[in-house]
Amino acid sequence: MNKTISFQDAVAKVYAFDNGTEVTEYQVVISLNNQLLTYRQQLETLLDAFARVRTDVTKGAAIVFKRFFLSDASNQADELVNYEMEAPEGAMSIIQQGPLNGTKIALWAYLVSGVQTRALPSGLYEASHGQYRHLWLASASNYAKDSERQTRILLNDYVMQLMNEGCSLADNCIRTWFFVNDVDLNYNGVVKARNEVFVTQNLTDRTHFIASTGIGGRQADAQVLSQMDAYAIAGIQKEQIHYLYAPTHLNRTSDYGVSFERGTYIDYGDRRHVFISGTASINNKGEIMHHGDVVAQCHRMWENVAALLNEAGCTYDDAAQMIVYLRDPADYEVVRRLYEERFPDKPWVIVNAKVCRPGWLIEMETMAIKQQSTDFPCY
Repeated sequence: MNKTISFQDAVAKVYAFDNGTEVTEYQVVISLNNQLLTYRQQLETLLDAFARVRTDVTKGAAIVFKRFFLSDASNQADELVNYEMEAPEGAMSIIQQGPLNGTKIALWAYLVSGVQTRALPSGLYEASHGQYRHLWLASASNYAKDSERQTRILLNDYVMQLMNEGCSLADNCIRTWFFVNDVDLNYNGVVKARNEVFVTQNLTDRTHFIASTGIGGRQADAQVLSQMDAYAIAGIQKEQIHYLYAPTHLNRTSDYGVSFERGTYIDYGDRRHVFISGTASINNKGEIMHHGDVVAQCHRMWENVAALLNEAGCTYDDAAQMIVYLRDPADYEVVRRLYEERFPDKPWVIVNAKVCRPGWLIEMETMAIKQQSTDFPCY
């Protein structure tokens, strides 16, 4: 189900997956549409709209993960944190990736009914149901000297957090996000650290990597060059995890020296989760397609994502949310019109974030959910 709810100065787009079990999943994207409000007014408007969505639509479902997109984290993050700390719920990611409709804040939230949630001593946030414990990490960072060292510490700390929960990076981590302050300058350090840590964790091109997005973004403190969010599942079996390649459209990321999977899907007894990594306009030789043409790049990107979804037995009808990253804010209006025309009811947001190669003008990620029946334990 896709639903659009209009409020004064805000719009919420909600996706619900309800297959009749006690576990219903919701993806919510809330955007504002009044650029004349102050930041505090926009923040209050957004939080009020989210509260009404929770009361009227998601009806008591627990917040599992949420990400706030800010236009100026240095001047906005503290006030947001103060509001959120009054009643903390869910893993909270805050990143400077300004909404490109001219407002100062937007929200993506993932909510699930029928689960038990808690903050763990390890620093992860848990949502549990049946045999599964879904573990979320948000806004992890440190102040090491450069992006390579920061990323190495982030990953090594995360390995220890997972170990404390009886998990490993190779067996249980499903999805990561790396937000890189000045991605044109600092992305190579992130790549180097990730490659080196992955080898120590038996993550290679002969085993598997992890679905991921590596994209421009910054925290309030400019000293943070690499922020990490992540998702892992305790209680998952190896046979439930599958990796997506779409070789007719895409090459292996290891071909050009990076280490992430194009996509991953998880089979449960009653549903399939598909996580598509940040995907751009690329061919199966690793070459950028349609230099300088954001419209053509958008269409090729959609085609690539469709090929990955198809490999997982899904289509865009199964997409639950989309995050769209644009390098150049001047491209916003044309891309907005493309998304409004093709995905009018899907929860999506377009934010300002440089993609990891300067020639890529646009990138998107998505999560899809599809009903199915297998012998695996249900979600």
